[in-house]
Amino acid sequence: MNRDLSVTGVLSRKNAIMRTSVGIDYSQYETGTIGFDYERLMRDTGYDLSAIRAIQSAYGVGNTPLKELRHLTALARKVAAPGKGARIFIKDEALNDSGSFKARRASISCYHAKKMGFPGVITATSGNYGAAVASQTAKHGLPCIVVQECYDSRGIGQPEIIEKARACEAYGAEVVQLSVGPELFYHFLTLLEETGYFNASLYTPFGVQGIETLGAELIEDCLKQTGRLPDRVVVTNAGGGNLTGTARGIRQTTNQRIEIVGASVNLKGLHMASDKDFNRKSFTTGHTGFGMPFMTNPDRSDVPRSAARPLRYIDRYVTVNQGEVFFITQALTVLEGIERGPAGNVSLAAGFALAQEMDQDQILIVQETEYTGAGKHHQAQLAFARENGIDIRFGDPVEEVPGISIVLPESVGKIRTVDLDLEAIRRSAIKNAVKDHRRIQASDVTYLMEETNSSREFVTRVLRDLSVEWEE
Repeated sequence: MNRDLSVTGVLSRKNAIMRTSVGIDYSQYETGTIGFDYERLMRDTGYDLSAIRAIQSAYGVGNTPLKELRHLTALARKVAAPGKGARIFIKDEALNDSGSFKARRASISCYHAKKMGFPGVITATSGNYGAAVASQTAKHGLPCIVVQECYDSRGIGQPEIIEKARACEAYGAEVVQLSVGPELFYHFLTLLEETGYFNASLYTPFGVQGIETLGAELIEDCLKQTGRLPDRVVVTNAGGGNLTGTARGIRQTTNQRIEIVGASVNLKGLHMASDKDFNRKSFTTGHTGFGMPFMTNPDRSDVPRSAARPLRYIDRYVTVNQGEVFFITQALTVLEGIERGPAGNVSLAAGFALAQEMDQDQILIVQETEYTGAGKHHQAQLAFARENGIDIRFGDPVEEVPGISIVLPESVGKIRTVDLDLEAIRRSAIKNAVKDHRRIQASDVTYLMEETNSSREFVTRVLRDLSVEWEE
């Protein structure tokens, strides 16, 4: 059969390609006019928390240490108000085989691919997830293809992405590198169709469920080490799966309320698919360029219904600047003797500031770290930024302009978080969900309440503002 390989032809088949490549018929979960049964989608994978633990334990994933950062805690207390400065802990996910928490996401996807008889695994990613999938497919004896958005039109690649390509190839994966732009999705779809490989998307239930063990371990480790639960968990947020999986794991392990804070690097004004902006940002993940659009419209992902739905779980959403993350990365190295990658330290930079709001007997957990080295190292990222004309200086980080400058804090007291308006984000999410619909069903109102973690009164008020009617 001759397939239409034009862009239009391939994109017209995207839903069928995705359905085949993940083995999920998403249409069976659709409800009402706009809703879908999220919890049923998650249940139907057949993997509960105990099964996920067993799989990950057998394949070198999880059970990473929870470490107290005593020196960073002491530093936070020096600039905090009297009696303030919570104890700061970090879950050292860099000690997974592939060097990041993404190993948890890859573990269930690759296990499932092998179980279902897929001939190989493919993923589209520029960072740690590609290495995680390559590592896990090596363990399972499966071929792997990693598709990267790597270069700008000048052929200049992000050092962090190039570093990850080396890691993927070391694990035996084939790496396909593309320039920034919309062609990545087209090439990804054609490869899926040609190979019949499993799509190890970050946004399938398998990818999100793999992180639930991280949330569970945070609670168990904290209880063992301190005799009490954490008060606050800070999670680096990009596409939302990290926060979603962690929160779900926490909820399965304790019925006590733990505050979940999402943290992203502020990259306001930079377009993620822009050739001009591609090499003017120093973070390829953990930033608002992914965090904001995926929170307000999670189904913009590469599967029909994303399992990463952070707005259901988040209590607070904050941003930090690039310079603050680079500073705290160096501080972690010289004060705690732990050298870790900048992207994983987004939540640490936020946590350092947030701990200063809290009492000294409270506990704040920074949810993950990632390995560092070569192009991923913060010094390499700063050198690359300087080569691309970015002004790097010490001063007040509030003066930083993404794509123009990186301002390292001249003192630790200038490391701050900026709160984003969750109510406005929820309004935007409801607007995206209803789209062009002028009337929805009663079950859709319940879905929107769950989707935005909001009251019925809030949802119906927003619907009225949007001139959308609903069945009572």
